[in-house]
Amino acid sequence: MKESEGLLGALRELRRHLDHELFPLAAGDAAADRRALRELTGQLDDYLIPRLSAIDAPLLAVVGGSTGAGKSTLVNSLVGADVTEPGVLRPTTLAPTLVTGPADRDWFTGLHVLPGLPRVTGAGPGEPGTLRVVVTEAVPPGLALLDAPDIDSVVAANRELAAQLLAAADLWLFTTTAARYADEVPWGFLREARERSTALAVILSRVPPEGAGVVAGDLRRLLEANGLGGTPLFEVPELSLPEENARLPRETVRPIGDWLSGITADAAARADVVRQTLSGALESLAVRVPALADAVDRQHAAATELRGATGAAYAAGMARFDEGMLDGSLLRGEVLARWQDFIGTGDLMRSLESRVGRLRDRVVALLSGRPAPESELKVALESGVEALIRSAADSAAELALESWSSREAGRALLERAGAVEAGRLGRSSPQLRRSAEEAVRSWQGYVLDLVRQEGAERRTTARLASYGVNGAGLLLMIAVFASTGGLTGIEVGIAGGTSVLSQKILEAVFGDQAVRTLTMKARDDLRTRVEGILAREAARFTALLDAVEPPGGAAAALRAAGEAVRAHRREIPDGSGRADAAAAVAAGKRAGGR
Repeated sequence: MKESEGLLGALRELRRHLDHELFPLAAGDAAADRRALRELTGQLDDYLIPRLSAIDAPLLAVVGGSTGAGKSTLVNSLVGADVTEPGVLRPTTLAPTLVTGPADRDWFTGLHVLPGLPRVTGAGPGEPGTLRVVVTEAVPPGLALLDAPDIDSVVAANRELAAQLLAAADLWLFTTTAARYADEVPWGFLREARERSTALAVILSRVPPEGAGVVAGDLRRLLEANGLGGTPLFEVPELSLPEENARLPRETVRPIGDWLSGITADAAARADVVRQTLSGALESLAVRVPALADAVDRQHAAATELRGATGAAYAAGMARFDEGMLDGSLLRGEVLARWQDFIGTGDLMRSLESRVGRLRDRVVALLSGRPAPESELKVALESGVEALIRSAADSAAELALESWSSREAGRALLERAGAVEAGRLGRSSPQLRRSAEEAVRSWQGYVLDLVRQEGAERRTTARLASYGVNGAGLLLMIAVFASTGGLTGIEVGIAGGTSVLSQKILEAVFGDQAVRTLTMKARDDLRTRVEGILAREAARFTALLDAVEPPGGAAAALRAAGEAVRAHRREIPDGSGRADAAAAVAAGKRAGGR
């Protein structure tokens, strides 16, 4: 296996971990994090992986710089043909133009370098978003010149493309003018070239006669002060050209052309350029990848905070339900009226006398068309508990929406969901009513089963049959909603009344301790059902996070991939495909150790 395969494999693995949407949440400076992700992904796709896959591929020199610096004119002048279209209007370079020789045509028309830009050939400026490829005999084998958009273009897409192209270059031909060489925007790119050790030459154009030598001297001083001392600097004088798209005289650009030809013709010089830029780009990953991983951690922290806010809101909703279940408020209103009917008219006592009494109640109810008080109390309890569940869910939804809206990441997600959906999230779901009905009815069935099971276990079947499972079950349901039910004896306060009668009846059937146990089981079962309902309601919020949150372990995977690249970073082959001497020595030591 070649030494470079370890490095190339590590880079491909790193690239695989960048395929996900890593920064969907408004956490920290997410816009800058997304931009850094695009830049790193672009450099891997456009330069690092293609260059390591074909270390002997032609050299790509990108001509970049400020608006009006004469980049297109310079390319035309170096080639000796009108291959790009300079002009007065800005921006002039709407689509980048790559100029290469016939020998390297296949390499650059294929999607080896800058695979995201469709190729176009032929006359014309090219459409935005494409890479126009021009083939001419004037460009020597092993070299291509790429005319990039302005780095300070008024069009944001042009600025981003310019940065992408520069990141894909083996060599920067950075152009600036005598009037603008001290501007901040160019120096931001030049400092980036320094930080990434990119091979670089600076071309100072449009130098007036009175500034010849003086401006270049000051620019050299600035290069030295910014850690770029020794950078090749070429000076192009200001000339009065017969027309806007005229080329510069051959002698004016000859030093630049000779310098480029010398690099291209000398295999060692060419290899030095490639290795310098490759090494710098690889070294930069040691900072860029961990920074991205830290940003992913911020994404997970923001998601965790939103999940916590949602959980707290619905925990508060559950607490609201608990309070309503125990404070006696549910045992007022309609429930109180039906309880009074059930107790005050003697229906309960009659229902406990004999089967004949129960049958008589049913016949009377059938003839009168009025449900028995027992059924009315059961329905009233159902409605009361359902209303309490809906109230708890509504308050939780409102609090969750408020909590999300107070956080930048939450606001952004709600905005992405849309105003209509956000409004729906602020109240319980349309499915809640049915869920609450089913839960309460299932719970009532569970309570009746508890009564039956307890009666069978304690051999109280005869007494239970006499009293009635439904009647005893209703008494147990009432006990659930008493503040001290089942803990210190059932004393249920119902709008100033008491349920001493229900307590005595239940204790007579099951015993004091059994009543406490039954009440606790019934209450816990109801709480479990309500917790399930509220969890499903909360999932409406967390589903928004589930759809966008970066994969778990993404940050750790990025760090591990970055470490793997760092471990192999010295395995850069030279221009003849031979591995870095240092890597070869290290490999020999490892082999000797075995």
